[in-house]
Amino acid sequence: MASLSLAERKAFDDTKAGVKGLVDAGITEIPHFFRHPPGVIEVPQPASAVKAEIPVIDLGIINGGSMGRDKVVELVRMASETFGFFQVVNHGIPPAVLDEMLEGVRRFNEQELEAKMKHYVRDQKSPVFFNSNFDLYQSKVANWRDTLFCTIKPEAAARPNDIPEICRDIIMEYGSHVQRLGHLLFELLSEGLGLETQRLNDLDCGEGLSLLCHYYPPCPQPELAIGISKHADPDFLTVVLQDSIGGLEVLYENQWVDVPPIHGALVINIGDLVQLITNEKFKSVEHRVRTSKIGPRASVACFFSTHYCPSERTYAPIKELLSATDPPKYKEVIVSEYEHYSRSKGLDGISALDKFRI
Repeated sequence: MASLSLAERKAFDDTKAGVKGLVDAGITEIPHFFRHPPGVIEVPQPASAVKAEIPVIDLGIINGGSMGRDKVVELVRMASETFGFFQVVNHGIPPAVLDEMLEGVRRFNEQELEAKMKHYVRDQKSPVFFNSNFDLYQSKVANWRDTLFCTIKPEAAARPNDIPEICRDIIMEYGSHVQRLGHLLFELLSEGLGLETQRLNDLDCGEGLSLLCHYYPPCPQPELAIGISKHADPDFLTVVLQDSIGGLEVLYENQWVDVPPIHGALVINIGDLVQLITNEKFKSVEHRVRTSKIGPRASVACFFSTHYCPSERTYAPIKELLSATDPPKYKEVIVSEYEHYSRSKGLDGISALDKFRI
């Protein structure tokens, strides 16, 4: 049975057409290696479940002076300690840029197959590549999505001319906006920890940036498939742009909480490496994306990580955050080592952080 699954996956991979290719072929039943057992995805909520809502934070009030900034810092701190997720509005990125970025994802995926195929590779060392399921051959069940991956920072790793021309300009423009936003977010997180404003920026948390442009075709059997399996992000911080279709969910107190689409908003989530350096004061929380018969859904996840930076810098719990009653919970790690381990095991639902616990 395992060899049959491998053969099916390889046949799918060899088409270089991704999940969209299956939909374009008119399938009504999804291949077996995309199927979860019935009932696994639909998790019943207990009648007593408390309805939680992901916080929405208005960054615009920072411009109102120190009191406004203090309020935003407190909201960011509370969200990072509990949900590990929050949404931001009035973040300074023009709505037209957000809309064009999502349209760029659609343009790339909906162009002629021959144009996409030349970018389709399995080599994850490349700073730009397109494929379906980075862990296709490791995961028990494949995810219903295709992804264009682009590294845009550091400049030494990024090669703009390698980015597909059909979406190159908007990726570079959107990425530059997100870099500036990331710098502000790391300031707010630093202040929320009681550290100096530039502490996380000085640790190079914002020195690397990659875009994962996800495309989720409509799924004929959404009760059996998942867009992205349950996972936490192996980076410092993630900035997510999602379209109006929805499907992003966060695991909070063993319940799946919806992250509703808000036009013009961006979703921010704490990554594993911030949980590590804050000694679990800020939480990297598991999340997933549901499939739907409605679509295609487009999203862009911007990962702040120094994986592509030629650095041997080690990261460990920040000393000022430790005490006799709160000793370090994690070993020192090199970012490239951490991300290599995370990618090699794939989206198996087990936190990569577990390997590095003391």
